[in-house]
Amino acid sequence: MSLEVTGKLLLKYDTQQVTEKFKKREFILELAEEINGNIYTNYAKMQLVQTKCDIIDRYNVGDNVKVSFNIKGTKYEKDGKVNYFSNLDAWRVEAASGAPAASNNQPAPAYNSNSGSTNNYSQQSNSAPSPEAVDDLPF
Repeated sequence: MSLEVTGKLLLKYDTQQVTEKFKKREFILELAEEINGNIYTNYAKMQLVQTKCDIIDRYNVGDNVKVSFNIKGTKYEKDGKVNYFSNLDAWRVEAASGAPAASNNQPAPAYNSNSGSTNNYSQQSNSAPSPEAVDDLPF
């Protein structure tokens, strides 16, 4: 499943050579979301892997970007305990044309899937949401 998110580039980390054959580069997006007239800010740590590590170099901290990514999950077992990890693997980063900055009190559109369908985290519409869709929790 391929997803897209738009937000402000908050941090860029250096590329890490994890193993001889695997490297990754992490970055942080600041995401704003309006719920019941209140703006909540979230921070998403995403990663670029292998040959994609350099694509974030074109952008500066503070730029609004649109990131296409996949969710990857891993099951990890050690000493009889099972744990699960999720990564947000970015595969495309592009300038977000006309997207508002997360710090100017306007929410940035976030969490849109390429399938055309939207969920409670998608772009604002002019119509009021149904009572079932309103969630006053900030997470």
